[in-house]
Amino acid sequence: MDQVLIQRAIEGDERALQALWSQHSPHIDAVIRRLVGDPDLAADVAQDVWIQIFRALPSYRGESQFGTWAHRIAVNRTLNALRRTRRIAKSEADIEDDTVAVEHDSERALLAASIEEAANRLSPGARTVFMMHDVEGYTHEEIARELGITPGGSKSQLFKARAKLRRLLAHVVDGLTPDTDPENVAPVF
Repeated sequence: MDQVLIQRAIEGDERALQALWSQHSPHIDAVIRRLVGDPDLAADVAQDVWIQIFRALPSYRGESQFGTWAHRIAVNRTLNALRRTRRIAKSEADIEDDTVAVEHDSERALLAASIEEAANRLSPGARTVFMMHDVEGYTHEEIARELGITPGGSKSQLFKARAKLRRLLAHVVDGLTPDTDPENVAPVF
């Protein structure tokens, strides 16, 4: 199925491109959102990723499934975009944006929002390693190769990310506020 669509897309059939995008964008765009964190930046990165995927179609050899091939492009392009964004951010003055509270109508949505907010408070390196390892399923060796770090550095970043997430999400589990140190809380009788 994908092979026919891919061949038609390579030949310039816009409906084939649309069909490939419709079929694979939910997964690819979700990967990008998880890696980036910021919804606006994720939308920009996703657009660039899909442009790159479509430009690279003639190089697709069919050695893996199209979704796997596109996923790899998405991860690589997203990581490149994050590196570029971090370089720009280092050269500009830090500006704190007010966070917007969004009212959710279910506990599940609130939990997901809490987890996403906590993940966004991780350092960029820890967040990227956490998302790649715990969400996307990459090994520490694969992460090390992709990010240009050692497997030990990947493990260290993951350990720090998980520890901070446990602290930031303690309020979800036992009613503490995220910035409250559990050791300094007086017991409730």
